[in-house]
Amino acid sequence: MLHEILLSLSGHPSPLLHTPPSPEADALAGITPPERQLLSSARHISDLNTNLIAYSTEISTTHSSTICRAVATAISSVHLAAFQRKVLQVEESILRNDADWVGAYNIVPLTAIMGEFQQWTRRLEWLWDTVQFILAKNTDGSSCRGSTLIDRLRDELQSGYQDVAATAESLVKVAETAWLKQVSAWVLYGRLPSFGADDFFVQKLHGSPEDYVCVENCLPSFVTGATAASMIFIGKSLNHVRAMNNTSSSSGGVAHVSAKLQELSTLTLPLENTEFSKAVKAIRTSLSQNTLQKMLPLARVSEMIQLLRDFFLLGRGEFAMALTHEADERVRNRWRRAGNLAYEKDDGLKNITVKDGEVAAVLNRTWAVLVSMQGQHAEEDDQLELARSLIQLHLTKSKPPAALVTGRGLDVQAANVLAASPFRNMLFSVPAMLSLDLPSPLDMVISPSDLQLYSSINAYLLSLRRAHMRLTGLWKITSLRRHYPAPRGASDDAVTLRERWSDRSWLLRSTWTTASATIFFLAETEAYFQTEIVKTLWDDFHAWLIPSQPQRSGHATPIDHHHSQPPSQHSHDPQTLATAHTLYLRTLTHRLLLTQASFTDQLYALLQHIDHLVTHIHRLHSLFTSLDLEHDAGVVDAFVDLEREQSQVFSSLHNIQLKVKQGINDVVSTLRDLESDATFLAEWDGQGLVDDEGEDRGYVPCRVGGVDRLLMKLDFGSWLGGTAWEG
Repeated sequence: MLHEILLSLSGHPSPLLHTPPSPEADALAGITPPERQLLSSARHISDLNTNLIAYSTEISTTHSSTICRAVATAISSVHLAAFQRKVLQVEESILRNDADWVGAYNIVPLTAIMGEFQQWTRRLEWLWDTVQFILAKNTDGSSCRGSTLIDRLRDELQSGYQDVAATAESLVKVAETAWLKQVSAWVLYGRLPSFGADDFFVQKLHGSPEDYVCVENCLPSFVTGATAASMIFIGKSLNHVRAMNNTSSSSGGVAHVSAKLQELSTLTLPLENTEFSKAVKAIRTSLSQNTLQKMLPLARVSEMIQLLRDFFLLGRGEFAMALTHEADERVRNRWRRAGNLAYEKDDGLKNITVKDGEVAAVLNRTWAVLVSMQGQHAEEDDQLELARSLIQLHLTKSKPPAALVTGRGLDVQAANVLAASPFRNMLFSVPAMLSLDLPSPLDMVISPSDLQLYSSINAYLLSLRRAHMRLTGLWKITSLRRHYPAPRGASDDAVTLRERWSDRSWLLRSTWTTASATIFFLAETEAYFQTEIVKTLWDDFHAWLIPSQPQRSGHATPIDHHHSQPPSQHSHDPQTLATAHTLYLRTLTHRLLLTQASFTDQLYALLQHIDHLVTHIHRLHSLFTSLDLEHDAGVVDAFVDLEREQSQVFSSLHNIQLKVKQGINDVVSTLRDLESDATFLAEWDGQGLVDDEGEDRGYVPCRVGGVDRLLMKLDFGSWLGGTAWEG
């Protein structure tokens, strides 16, 4: 009987420890109830051991997570092996007739044997719970992640049971050792795990194989976001060094970082948050000082960020004006060739087909215009030449935009709003965007996600500038505003001309009023965005970027430098630059209201109405010209009823005027709602944008004027009251 019990405890099946199917077949009917209770305890321990042996083996050979495999292997090779040694030790003591086990007449008390194994019950039960946790599926159907297992094991260190805490600590050390090996390969050599890459927190960005993102679900909770960002940056930088094929930088830099293996090897397990962060920071600092700052000087970073400011954020206004003009000309040419009258009677423009070659030709023509504006000094504009070689204009269907990386300052909801932003449609009536072919190693500081934000902001600001330009361009149509030359004398022709002009002037009075009021709205809104938001944030960021260099402009808007500027001799490491630039850009996106769908939707609808208004006025001018030729010169087109078309255009023009007026009121109402929205005001003040998690990042965005300043400017126009509109 003792032999059967010990074999069963070792993991072998035994009929002795199982309840018989019926009392008649019970061969152990003579066993007393206390003995049966002891055998029940033995059966429980035996079942736990048997299941642990089977399932830990399965996990260690089939699980997709390296960490889970390591923990399962440790359960089998350490803890179950220790239990097996305990069984052999008890068996050996009985065979040696140890007095502690064998009494008179060679009787071995069953109570003594089970008492020796009772201390293993809680430990085996806890191990079985751990194995079941590893085997369980997540809500999305995926297997247990290594980071989740590490978090569970670290929580169990506070269980209150000494034996459970000791077992959990041993497994935590195994799990964190396996995780640390993956981290070491990444931060020392820039290599992702060859097995279990989906379980590692660093993963390649979908659609951009050269960029990497942090998957928070795969990151242990003791690692802060700042430390994770540092590790991602280190690995990306090592890949850049290797990709540049610079022998001296590659070998020296990697060898120097490899020497930092001692930083990780001296860490004690379980890992402490502060000590681990210090080790990662030491590796990052060493890499930056010895390799990256030589490979990526600050002047080169500043040059590229200045280029993005000038061409994407409309710092060079002539570029925005030339691009808008050339795009409009290209679209008009398409209409002319297609015989399209460039308008619809009711709701808007007809869609036209635009090809990639035409879009690229628009940008090429824009560069030619800018060069001609420079004159004989064109060769001195190095920034323009650099922009020509890097900036592209293309349809989004031919080159889909990069995915926006969410995180600090850009949550999933805001990213979805930006991804669905419709302002890319304004330039060609189809989605088109500016992009930048960023050369390496500048992509260590400016990520594809950053460039996507620049493109979104550019389309947004360019749409406002385009609407403003198209409306002010109406005043260039002299014949619509006044009759020139004025008819003289009192002849019938002169009287007819004066009456004709008076009638047209009266009919267009409300149109010019609407256009003037809309220009005021666009001018104030655009000035607020460009001067108080874009320029103020840029000046503040540029002062932080190069503190020893004075700001390029001296506009009088006060800047709240509530953060301390670094000393002039300080050189920011590339990760600090990347983090600060991303924070600056995401702050700019929030302050421009691009993440507020309620505002952008109303503004986009208004810009469409403005487009329709301008198109109808141009159409009306064309009809006036044709009617004048018909009445004055006898040029008649028998296939067109000009009087009827004029009446239809006037009707459509009246309807679109009402839509423009209502659109402006809707935008202003949305601004008033945002002004009283506590959540929006918290975002505006930067809550959630800045979270340094104990690290000195150096850059904190300055405060800029709120939405109330824009509303104050708009309130000077009495036409915003709604009732003051002239119908």
